[in-house]
Amino acid sequence: MFCVECGKEGPIFRNGVCLSCYLKHTQFSKGPAILDITCCPRCSSYKNKNTWIHEPFHDILKRHIKDAFSISPELKNVEIRTKCNEQNRVLLCTVSISGFLQEYQITEQHSLTVRIRHNTCNICSREAGGYYEAIIQIRAEKRAFTDEELQTFRSTVENIVEQNQKDGKRGLFITDIDVKREGLDFFLSKKTTAFSIAKKLQEQFGGNFKQSASMVGMKDSREVYRMTYLVRIPAYRNGDFFSYDDSFLMIVSLHEHKVRCIDLSTWTKRVIDGNEILPSKIFGGKELIREMIVVSQSKNEIQLMDPKIYTTVEIRKPTSTPVNTQIVKTVRLDDFLFLVPE
Repeated sequence: MFCVECGKEGPIFRNGVCLSCYLKHTQFSKGPAILDITCCPRCSSYKNKNTWIHEPFHDILKRHIKDAFSISPELKNVEIRTKCNEQNRVLLCTVSISGFLQEYQITEQHSLTVRIRHNTCNICSREAGGYYEAIIQIRAEKRAFTDEELQTFRSTVENIVEQNQKDGKRGLFITDIDVKREGLDFFLSKKTTAFSIAKKLQEQFGGNFKQSASMVGMKDSREVYRMTYLVRIPAYRNGDFFSYDDSFLMIVSLHEHKVRCIDLSTWTKRVIDGNEILPSKIFGGKELIREMIVVSQSKNEIQLMDPKIYTTVEIRKPTSTPVNTQIVKTVRLDDFLFLVPE
């Protein structure tokens, strides 16, 4: 057959013309000459439609090209490539769009000027404006926090928030941290996440949990509430020594109201209700531990020497297992000396 346009004899591709003539008069892709991309100057996120996305610019550019360019459905297995050079605060790009028309590969190139527009995203606007939906209050029961504890709480909350942000929660941030004489206040942007963080603090450090709400205004004819989550850490701490039921024990872990501890006389493990531990029964923590030198030992007894005053004392071993170190940790509680388990 003959092509109605060029007159050549050969296969007709479509509409009476050969493939060569069809390609001359057919454009498979088209798009604008100028493309604006909005970037947040604070967090470097890019706006795609009505959503702010934090991803590499190359991927964002491809998203915008796919939205802005129309590509003929005749092309299959479409691939978009870009090559850009920065000049006078704009990007001069070459966009290559390739695909297959049946078994024939088609490639079209377009010149594109990309302008980067700066606009603060909604998340950064909220953060800069001091927005928060919830407060996590960390307080201690009848005692003050040590500097080490305050740093531990702060690191714990910050690490949880950072992990949530990495998992995609862009709207989550800490607006402010208020260090008070009685504890710490964390101001968070998301009340649901603040709730889960407060419960994790209670689970990890023990104590009581309370929540309260206060109305702060109206939005879309609905009342808006701000939440306060109070975690009251108990008077005892992990590693503290205390007396209970005529026994002397050391706390090894906390879980809400449950205290896991070790009986210093037998080194057996016990679990008791934390509400039964009164502040008056707590002796202290690691500051009470003293190192002593092993002089001799039998199956049931061990002789120790104080390296500072060179006096020796003999005490009963909590287990018959031999002590294999020359230096041991001890604690004296109510004139009773105990070996401290590692």
